[in-house]
Amino acid sequence: MGPGHHTLLDPATAFPPRFVSDACAPGRVYAVVYDGTCNVCQKVVTLLTRWDWNHELEIVASETPDLAARFPWIPARAYAESIQVVRCADGRTWQGAAAMELLIDVLPKGKVVSWIFSVPLARPVAEEAYRWFARNRYHLGCGEHCQLRPSNVE
Repeated sequence: MGPGHHTLLDPATAFPPRFVSDACAPGRVYAVVYDGTCNVCQKVVTLLTRWDWNHELEIVASETPDLAARFPWIPARAYAESIQVVRCADGRTWQGAAAMELLIDVLPKGKVVSWIFSVPLARPVAEEAYRWFARNRYHLGCGEHCQLRPSNVE
């Protein structure tokens, strides 16, 4: 992954490697934390599960009760703002468009489209598009319950 990727706190500086690797399900390479109350996000997760032929992804809803204990370096607010992808070996964490780029690159069929991120300005445009989507996800393809959810969740 290139220097244009945004990550959160590097857990290796705060947590022993054993602790970090124990945060993930056995045999999984990445943990993907998504907004489990968003219908659009659930559809994306369905696709990820279908395309994860090598079973490298552990898919976890952000509403999972023990999430803060599993990934203490990720602020609670980050889950409301964007998808989080944690590499199980060392805890390195990607969010937003960078997380989606990583997932595209990791999935077997993703190599077909991952080249798009090498196009100049593709990453900043992808990040802006992702941020717009994240802010508006409760109005895109969701039922009435999503309209009631506050957009600034802490």
